[in-house]
Amino acid sequence: MESGKALTDIQSAADAVSAEEASESPLHEIESLCMRCEQNGITRILLTRIPHFRELVLMAFECPHCYESNNEVQFAGQLQPRGCYYQLKVPSGDQQMLNRQVVKSDSATIKIPELDFEIPPEAQRGTLSTVEGILKRAADELEGLQEERRKVDPGTAEAIDKFLINLRSFAEGSASFSFILDDPAGNSFIENPYAPMQDPSLSIKFYERTPEQQATLGFLAEMSEEIERKCESNSPTDEKRISGIGVQEFSHGSVGAIANRHAIAQVNSDQDAEALYRYSAPEEVETLPSTCGACGAPCVIHFYATKIPYFREVIVMASCCDLCGYRSSELKPGGEISKKGKRIIVRVQTLKDLSRDVIKSDTACVKVPELELELASGTLGGLVTTVEGLVTKTIENLERVHGFMFGDSLDETKKKKWQEFNHKLKKLLDLEEPWTLILDDALASSFVAPVTDAIEEDKQLHVEEYERTWEQNEELGLNDMDTSSADNAYNSTSTGAIFQEVAL
Repeated sequence: MESGKALTDIQSAADAVSAEEASESPLHEIESLCMRCEQNGITRILLTRIPHFRELVLMAFECPHCYESNNEVQFAGQLQPRGCYYQLKVPSGDQQMLNRQVVKSDSATIKIPELDFEIPPEAQRGTLSTVEGILKRAADELEGLQEERRKVDPGTAEAIDKFLINLRSFAEGSASFSFILDDPAGNSFIENPYAPMQDPSLSIKFYERTPEQQATLGFLAEMSEEIERKCESNSPTDEKRISGIGVQEFSHGSVGAIANRHAIAQVNSDQDAEALYRYSAPEEVETLPSTCGACGAPCVIHFYATKIPYFREVIVMASCCDLCGYRSSELKPGGEISKKGKRIIVRVQTLKDLSRDVIKSDTACVKVPELELELASGTLGGLVTTVEGLVTKTIENLERVHGFMFGDSLDETKKKKWQEFNHKLKKLLDLEEPWTLILDDALASSFVAPVTDAIEEDKQLHVEEYERTWEQNEELGLNDMDTSSADNAYNSTSTGAIFQEVAL
């Protein structure tokens, strides 16, 4: 494409820019309308890619008539599998904390709980700035219409003036506050200068999108009548219904599964799916009706329960949408919640250790003491992989989440530090020196397979159990869990059954 030519397909242009043969990204200029003076201005568009982060469309508008100007960042890449939730604790007087880089996508919301203040997705959409810059811009936008407010509603204008004083004091670091960035698309980012180590002031969580959030992002939330007719015509008619509750029985066949936040692990590739069926594959599986996680069409979930040796009973679930072809597999925990947490320690020395099967739940954190590496729970999601695959996914995740650490804006000292750490992380797979892998799971839903027939004979694998803290139980929602009603119903049913047997 030549400079100055209007872009009609930004996605294909971004793909061309990110291709290996595109060494330089051309700058495009488009004549566009100025919303202030209604004259024509110039919009400059640059298609680029932040290394190891995202494809971006940088846009800057300038009007030569009224000198109005603004800029915007749009994401040209795909949506992430899950939404992201960043919470940054900003202490008073810490200017470095206020200078942290922030990427706010056009679907992200920023909140300051101490002020009961929220920046919706429509405001400052597609912003590349800092914590201080975002707060000051919000204050400037609120102050821009104060003259009109004083004429129409003096009381509201006076209240906003008082609020602006507090907001600007936060932007200057005069008070401590929490900076929350919530993005259902998963394309927003807050810089962590301590990466790959954890930042005590920054917490990151990943979550499954709600149907409302999917609809906002453009996913199909409600099916059209045409889709419903197709689904009804493709619905199975030869299932055998049992017990009158819609449970069906099938011979063991195709695999796939819809996403669910309570699963131990979720996979969608054939290679990973085969790992779920390595231990057991029964003759018959049961099914339940459900909806496709991609298009919302009705589909069927196939599932069966099995016992993984030295681990626990699990439920393998699978589904495949006949309408859109979406398929994946997942692993759910069976039985009760473990009373204690579990810490799995593996000493990796040989190729056999790299080939160990690993089931990492969403609640497990990953540690490598030799590199001072620690990934918080939820960082990688649930995985069914191997030790080698876990390290590979860790490398990919660090490069994706902390992409600014590899950019041109970073000083040479920090960039060299990151490059050295990334090199050490890749050397773990070369086994030049033994290293330790630790999976710490508060729900005891993670597993590393032994390389011997008996787990007691595996001297390089150690499993420790520990009591969960009150904070861990609170985060998992166990402190407020009340099972008294279910216990009473179970006890009454059991007592009635005993009396019935005695009477007989």
